[in-house]
Amino acid sequence: MSSTVATALSALLLVAVLAGAVIRPFGLPEATVAVPAAALVMATGAISLDHARAEAELLGPVVGFLAAVLVLAKLCDDEGLFRACGAWLARTSKGRPQRLLAANFLLASVITAVLSLDATVVLLTPVVFATVARLGARPGPHVYACAHLSNTASLLLPVSNLTNLLAFTASGLSFTRFALLMGPAWAVAIAAEYLVFRRFFAAELTEPSDPDGGSRKAAERDPVDMPVFALVTVACTLAGFVVTSAVGIEPAWAALAGALVLAGRALARGRTTPLAVVRATSLPFLAFVLALGIVVRAVVDNGLSDALGHLVPDSSGLLALFGIAVLAAVLANLINNLPAVLVLLPLAATAGPGPILAVLLGVNIGPNLTYAGSLATLLWRRIVHQHDHSVDLGEFTRLGLLTVPATLIPAVVALWLSLRVFGV
Repeated sequence: MSSTVATALSALLLVAVLAGAVIRPFGLPEATVAVPAAALVMATGAISLDHARAEAELLGPVVGFLAAVLVLAKLCDDEGLFRACGAWLARTSKGRPQRLLAANFLLASVITAVLSLDATVVLLTPVVFATVARLGARPGPHVYACAHLSNTASLLLPVSNLTNLLAFTASGLSFTRFALLMGPAWAVAIAAEYLVFRRFFAAELTEPSDPDGGSRKAAERDPVDMPVFALVTVACTLAGFVVTSAVGIEPAWAALAGALVLAGRALARGRTTPLAVVRATSLPFLAFVLALGIVVRAVVDNGLSDALGHLVPDSSGLLALFGIAVLAAVLANLINNLPAVLVLLPLAATAGPGPILAVLLGVNIGPNLTYAGSLATLLWRRIVHQHDHSVDLGEFTRLGLLTVPATLIPAVVALWLSLRVFGV
């Protein structure tokens, strides 16, 4: 196959894979288009079998980790962790929308960082819908917060996002060093996002919720037991991430251990079944991630890497980091954040961990601008529609146009300062 044909075929198939993930015709899983596309680029020679195998080996531990975390989050939900979160939101807010937003920001940020952005989108968003309905609050600000924080708050840990895992592998950083460097950027990005939300949704947040106070008082009185075993298991799993990183073991093993502990308890008590545990891994989505990686690698091999190579700065200066972050944000909104990070990581890695982390700022914050920016936002949109709540494209875009620059700029500055203070 000529290079021109290979380039055109790879690009066309990538567009088809992303369109399939966004549209999901007939409700079919994302893998329905992605797996045949990956097979086609290999069969036609648009990507060599050696490169396809190398990409699968690179993504293998990442996919394994993702499967374990999905099971861990689902079992935490079965244990009642997210019901307890909803009760905490109701008690903490005391019926005041501004307090509810602040509590939601805190809760969503922690859940995203510890249990990954999928837990915030899939498990917390329905809880937030239920909580605001019981409190009589306007859902808009609080539901939008789940979408935005599933992206922005995923900056902190290597395990918070699939993009982070890919960058963590490429950076050569330890688990704790990664968190130390990204911590300030994570904190200032969330703070900036919160300030924009307070201003953007000022009218909704000043409206009284549940004027008669009946449902609010009922929500505050509802006793919900805190699932201590689940919390302890999650804490031990986080400690396991640190330990495995220190001894050079993939973090997937720590995630697997946590998932097995909760699964064993749930199976022994009859709260779940082996089939339910397997379904929680979301096998079609895992296949989609592997197939997408192979298709993106084909696009990279057939010219995209050369086209973008001269655009990626090769230093860790402030302007260079800002340029990388902006490029990553733009690319994430054009081709989705997962393909964007797969494309940019090899180009940024030559200049060290700093540019790699700048790529993460762009691909994790940038997707708040458009629906197609991240898979998490697409999934959030489907969940919102399931709750009969309309999402206005204009409002979503206006909010993104305000939050993305307001969060990305201070986050880049914070990363630059972290690199100077803590080094790499």
